[in-house]
Parts: sequence; structure tokens; C-alpha cells
Amino acid sequence: MKMTKTLKLAGVAASALIAGASGAFAQDASCPIKVGVLHSLSGTMAISETTLKDTMEMLVEQQNAKGGVLGCELEAVVVDPASDWPLFAEKARELLTVHEVDVIFGNWTSVSRKSVLPVIEELNGLLFYPVQYEGEESSKNVFYTGAAPNQQAIPATDYFLEELGVEKFALLGTDYVYPRTTNNILESYLKSKGIAEEDIFVNYTPFGHSDWATIVADVVALGADGKQVGVISTINGDANIGFYKELAAAGVSADDIPVVAFSVGEEELSGLDTSNLVGHLAAWNYFQSAEGEANAEFIKTWKARMGDERVTNDPMEAHYIGFNMWVNAVTDAGTTDVDAVRTAMYGQEFPNLTGGTATMLPNHHLSKPVLIGEIREDGQFDIISQTEEVPGDAWTDFLPESAVLKSDWKDLGCGMYNTETSTCVQIKSNY
Repeated sequence: MKMTKTLKLAGVAASALIAGASGAFAQDASCPIKVGVLHSLSGTMAISETTLKDTMEMLVEQQNAKGGVLGCELEAVVVDPASDWPLFAEKARELLTVHEVDVIFGNWTSVSRKSVLPVIEELNGLLFYPVQYEGEESSKNVFYTGAAPNQQAIPATDYFLEELGVEKFALLGTDYVYPRTTNNILESYLKSKGIAEEDIFVNYTPFGHSDWATIVADVVALGADGKQVGVISTINGDANIGFYKELAAAGVSADDIPVVAFSVGEEELSGLDTSNLVGHLAAWNYFQSAEGEANAEFIKTWKARMGDERVTNDPMEAHYIGFNMWVNAVTDAGTTDVDAVRTAMYGQEFPNLTGGTATMLPNHHLSKPVLIGEIREDGQFDIISQTEEVPGDAWTDFLPESAVLKSDWKDLGCGMYNTETSTCVQIKSNY
């Protein structure tokens, strides 16, 4: 592996930066600082992940315009794991050992993250993961900048229960670890709220699934007794297109059976005719429609670079926060060394795009607001609910085996600390 960068760089570079010389970077042997970008640019997840690659390239360009980091220019090293989960691991290894990147920003699905995790841990890499996920994981080599279940799934379910009076739940997901674990948590949570097991319908479909007629019919039939039905969707990728089209074809409106999605944002809706989807919901920690100067500037910069038709979304904000925190941590540490940067990450704060401040917690999760939005005809969202910042929880309170666990890498040096036995359980990656 190449030498990590320190503040002891070439004096000429420091002088150039002090003088404000445009485009002047250190010619140190350890420059440039390489930023790995691990997102699918082809396959079923390209609909969601290509935008995150574009986001990272924009952020790197912006940082270089500010003078880079530690006197070094940043270089985005982009690879395409092609929505192939084993290939994610191969590409992560390639980034770390061949390209010798200093950090990786990437993944969307949890199955891809689980595939990458053993490689990142073996090689002591650093991964920033920007998408909502199922929790039940805490690695010292990963910073989880997307939402944990208590920052998305649980609040969305509460909204269905308390605001919409939903009495029966259809939990529809793509067949992989994130939907299955999330729905396991939600089933337990719903039962604790008095929802009977027979009033919870669970269904999983493969990536890219397109025939939704039978499943939508089953969801409609769930409400035959007159009880209000709601759909909680953990459907991922381009399968969402067919699902929402079938809802519209079946004449199902948001008033009839509301849907709240955890993986559908502005990017996914930009490819759909949303006229029949008005009123359906999504739960995220950011929407493009959020008001405020920081978001307006972010949108302006994005559209100037990518075109007026390109939208922003929640995982983009997660990369925006994570990248800037990483830059600040590297600057504070004076090096890109993973162990030093990890230590410098704890307590990092950075303004989010919805008017608050994100803080990196000792469990490698962010504090984030919870937003619920209604789909508009233009593919944007009306924000109908927004909380203050909620600290992310790596281990859910709604599964008995997890309720006794906590993650604290800063003081306890443990991601799976049993509060009953006061012992640290060794986490073993099984993917």
C-alpha cells in the first residue's frame, strides 16, 4: 500500500497554497489522494447508483477547486461492479490493492455492502455507505451515513399507525438482506403495537421483478374486510417501475392503499409517469424540495453540472455529508491513515441540507432528521412531516437479541457490546 499523506508535504506546495495559486498542488510521491467510487453503472441498480457516482465526481472536483486536501489533489477512481454482488468484493479489493485508494464511497444494496465488508476489514480500508439500511451491523471500517431503521422504517410505520389509521400492513420487498431484516424488525414492532400476525402480509420478489399483477391483487384483497391497508415498500431498483405502474393499472390510489417507500426517491420517480402516484409516500432524511440556502446552492451546482433535468436525492446528501466529514477528519488528522482518520471522525459536525447539523456518533452513524414526503405530479415531494435530528442506532430495540447491544468504537472499541454481560462480542462477517 502507498504511504499515507501527512502535513509534511513539499514546502513548495504549502507556499503555493498560501499564495492562493490556482491549481497548484504538491508533487509529493504520495499525491494524489485517491477516492474510490464503488457504484453500479450497469445492471438493475444503475437506475439509482449512477447518480451517486456523478455526485462523488462533483464533490471531488469542488474540493480540488478549494485546493484539495493536505496540499494534494484528489482523484476519483471509478469502478463498475455492475449490480453483481460478488463483483463488488472484487472491485473493492481492486480499489485498495491495485489503485491504492485512501477511502471508498459506495454501495447501495446491503447485499453488496455485506459482500464488500470482509475485504474492507481484511485490508483495513475505509468505506462510507450512503444508503438507508437494516442496521444490525457495526464495523470499525464503515461509516454508515444513510438511515438506520430508527431513522426511517420505524418513524414511517408510526406515521401509518398514528396519522393514517392503517390497520393491515403489506410489507413488500426485494429478496435480499435489507428488506428481510427490516421487515423482521417491523413485524416485531407492529405486533408490539397490537397488530395481529394475520394482518401482516409479507412478500419478496427478485431484483428486476416485473410481473406485479398477482401481488397487487393480493394486497387489495387484504382489505376485503374494510380495514385500512397500507404498503411498506422495500422494493429496490428498477422493479419499482413495474410495481407503481401495476398499482395505477389496478386503479389503486393513495387514498385507497397508501404506499410508503424506503428506496424510491426523486431519481427513481424521474423515469415514471407520476400522475397516478400523487399522494403516495416516501420516508427519507432529505428531499430536493427542502427549503434553505444550503440546499438551494447544492441543487444549483448539481444542475449546472448535470443539466436541469437531473434531480437530487437522499443518498446524494449522505455522500455530501460523509465526504465533507472525511475531508475535515483528514485535515484534522494531518494524514489519510485509516486509523487516524477514524479517530478524527468522532464528533465531526457538518451542516446537512435540510437546515440542521449532522454529527458523527461513536457508533459510526449520523444524527439525521426524519422526513416523510408525498409524491407530487412533477416527481418531487411535498414534505408533510419532519423531525429534529435523531441519533442513528446500529442495533434495534425491537429484536430481543439486539436490544441488549450497543456500538461504541470511540470509548469501548466495540461494535457489538452486550450491556447485560458487559462484554464485547466478536463480529464475524458471513458474506
